[in-house]
Amino acid sequence: MTMKLSLSLIGTFFCLFTSVDVSYAQKWQPGHFTDVKGNMEAGLIWVKPPGKGPIKDEAFIEFRENDKENPYKLSASDLKSFVIGRDSFVVAAEPQTGNWQYGVDFVKVVIDDDIKLYVFKSAGGSGGDGGIQPEIGGGVGGGVGSGGSGFGGGVGAGISIPIGGGGGGGGHKIVYYYGETTANMKELTPVNFVDIMSDVMGDEPDVVEQIHEKKYNLTNIDKLVAYFKQVQASHVN
Repeated sequence: MTMKLSLSLIGTFFCLFTSVDVSYAQKWQPGHFTDVKGNMEAGLIWVKPPGKGPIKDEAFIEFRENDKENPYKLSASDLKSFVIGRDSFVVAAEPQTGNWQYGVDFVKVVIDDDIKLYVFKSAGGSGGDGGIQPEIGGGVGGGVGSGGSGFGGGVGAGISIPIGGGGGGGGHKIVYYYGETTANMKELTPVNFVDIMSDVMGDEPDVVEQIHEKKYNLTNIDKLVAYFKQVQASHVN
């Protein structure tokens, strides 16, 4: 029973990681970016490619109009946002309590409503310790945001998922935040999960009911988001 439970928990965290990280898992992907002046450009985007960026302590992307053109780098401070497939990313500054690789980085918008749900995935270290080891609590979270600039904050419980083999302390920390903008976002934790997600998804009473029945928590929040969006889509069809 213990072995089955452990495997189930690991599977849950692996699904969470892959659902959040899918846009970073590939190199060149079709998309478009909007720069700080409001200009939009469509083409191919590579998020956080290897090498040094144009500006120290800022994440960056590489962009090219098509696969025949030479790519060029765009630092985070050059951009407002970019879109890859269905995923939207915005630029956010590292909060004072963050644990980011860069002082300015890209974060994903999970739910874009009056109260938004954001997610930040930190970059992994060099190597891992041979497997997936979920860990809740004790970490320091980063901030994420959409639709504006500003600083978020909060010490993040986070979800740390070391991946890969070899030595070193590799891994990624996935941290969820909520708020109207990046300026007032706060961390989503096991303690406030029911209240906050009930507010975020308040337009769908059936979803809120399941949240209050505690069918969802931080370990399977990806399933909750998928269910919420499914219920939303059912009103359109």
